[in-house]
Amino acid sequence: MSKQVQPRRLLEIEASAYARALRGSARKLNLVAQSIRGLPASRALSELTFSRRRIAIEVRKVLESAIANAENNHQLDVDRLYVKEATVGRAFVLERFHVRGRGRISPVQKYFANLLVVVHERTEQKAEAKPAADSDTADSTPNETKTETKARGKAKRDDGKSAGKTKPKAAAGKRKEKK
Repeated sequence: MSKQVQPRRLLEIEASAYARALRGSARKLNLVAQSIRGLPASRALSELTFSRRRIAIEVRKVLESAIANAENNHQLDVDRLYVKEATVGRAFVLERFHVRGRGRISPVQKYFANLLVVVHERTEQKAEAKPAADSDTADSTPNETKTETKARGKAKRDDGKSAGKTKPKAAAGKRKEKK
């Protein structure tokens, strides 16, 4: 008897790649993984290509593998892929010893880490984002342009009532001089 087939954990428009026992600590690997999270796949590849960290070479290989899995195994469009997840976890630690003076030793710990990269295909391009309402434009009329609103805001500040002037601080308690 064999194992039952596990259901697929990812969506149909996602693909992943996993690397075990990458030589380096999880903290250092996470710095590189953090730099590619949420980026389009092509931009993430170029980011890793020009990164100065040694572990970036291994992360790039894993990302390329995830992209290849998406294209060949799941027939996803490579141009619309982005890095959805880049998860880092600790693996094992090799314990070694360093010989020191006067017959002593010091422990040396060599860390390893695991990396999971999930790429996701965007279904549609992002729509034009509307500009966020500034505090100056919150009370503007619908037909007023941005420059008119800014000019009106400056006029408010010039009369000294809204933003420019502050109240003088209360005088500190006077000390009584001893005679």
